[in-house]
Amino acid sequence: MRGHGSQSAFDSPGKRTHGDAIARSPSPSRHASSGCLKGLLLLLLAAFFAAWAFAQWAFNVNSNLVAWTVRDSRQGLLVRVRGEAWKSPSQVTPAELAAALVERHREPGFSWRSLRVRRPSGTLGQLAQGVFGAEVHVITLAPEQFEFMTSHRTGFEGTTAAERLSTEKLWFAVTANFRDPEGLPLGWVWHEGKQVNRAFPEWSGCFFVKQGRPYFGPKSLLDEVPGPIEEGAQVYPSVMKNHTIFPYVTLKPDAFFDGSKISYRSLGGMRRDGTIVFVLSGSGGVMNVMEAAELALKLDVQHATLLDGGRALQYSLRTEDGPWHFASFNTRVDFASPQLERQRSPVFIGARRRAPDIIAVPPEP
Repeated sequence: MRGHGSQSAFDSPGKRTHGDAIARSPSPSRHASSGCLKGLLLLLLAAFFAAWAFAQWAFNVNSNLVAWTVRDSRQGLLVRVRGEAWKSPSQVTPAELAAALVERHREPGFSWRSLRVRRPSGTLGQLAQGVFGAEVHVITLAPEQFEFMTSHRTGFEGTTAAERLSTEKLWFAVTANFRDPEGLPLGWVWHEGKQVNRAFPEWSGCFFVKQGRPYFGPKSLLDEVPGPIEEGAQVYPSVMKNHTIFPYVTLKPDAFFDGSKISYRSLGGMRRDGTIVFVLSGSGGVMNVMEAAELALKLDVQHATLLDGGRALQYSLRTEDGPWHFASFNTRVDFASPQLERQRSPVFIGARRRAPDIIAVPPEP
C-alpha cells in the first residue's frame, strides 16, 4: 500500500499515464483553428495572384512598376552588349548593337528583334528591373513587300492596335499622332488620297506615302519627295535628317516637348535604301527622346520622327504563333476615373503585306 503522495514503480517519470495522454493531446478545436488559418492564407494568396494577374492583363503592371521606379533616375539608359557588358546608346557601336539584338520573329521583308536594357536607379528600381527586366524592340519592314497606310474607325472613334490588326488584316500597327482633349487626331491625316483631318502647325514630323513608298522624318521631306500624298499622319517631334540628330533634341529637349522625360517612346524612321525601322519601348524599356534617337542612329536610320508614346503607346504585330500585342497602359477596361481611363487612340499607322503580282498566262493553243 502506498501513500497518497507516493509514486508507483509503474508510474515512472519517463512514462505518460493515460490521463496525461488525454490532457496533452491536441483538441479538435485547435485542429479546426489551424485548418481555418491555413485556408485563409491560401485564399488570400489566391486572391493576391488573381488581382496581380488582372492588373497585368489590364495595366501591364510589371512593365509599369519598372517605369515608375526609374522615372526620376538621373542616369542614362544602358544596353546589354556581348560579353555581359552594358553601354549607353551613344557609346555602343553599330556592330555591337547589331550583335546585341535578339531575334524574336523573321519572315521575308519583316523582322522583330529585341534589346535588353536597364537604367541605373535606386534600390526599388534595381529590384524591379532585376525581377521584371526591361527591353526595347526594333521592327523592320521592307516597303517592297509591305504597303503602309493610316488606319482608323469612322469619325476617328477611339480604337486599339489589336483591333486595327484584326480588322484590317495588318501585319503591324502602332499609334500615330497625339489626340486633342476631345479624342480627335492632333495633326493632319491623309487616307486613300484624301486629307481627312486638319493640320496642327507646330508639329514637325510626319509619316506619309507617295507613289506607294512610305517615308518617316521631318515635314521638309514632303516638299522633297514628288507626288501627291496617298496616306499620312502629322506626328511629333521629328528628331533626325540625313543621319544627323537635330540640335534641339540635345540642347533644348524641354523647350517644345518633354524630351528629357523618361517615358514610353515610339520612333519611326527609314534607312537610305527605304527600309522602315521602328524603335519601340517594350516592357519596362522607357527612354528619353535622345536615347531613342541615338539607338535609331546606330541602327543606320537616315530620317526619323517620334510617334505618340507615354500612356497611349500600343502596337501589335503578326507572327507565326499568332498576334503579339504591347500596350503601355490600360486598353481593355473602361473606368470612370481619369487616372485609369482606357487608352484608345484615333489613328494608327499600319503595314500590310503586298498582294503578289498576278502574271497572266496565255491560253494554250
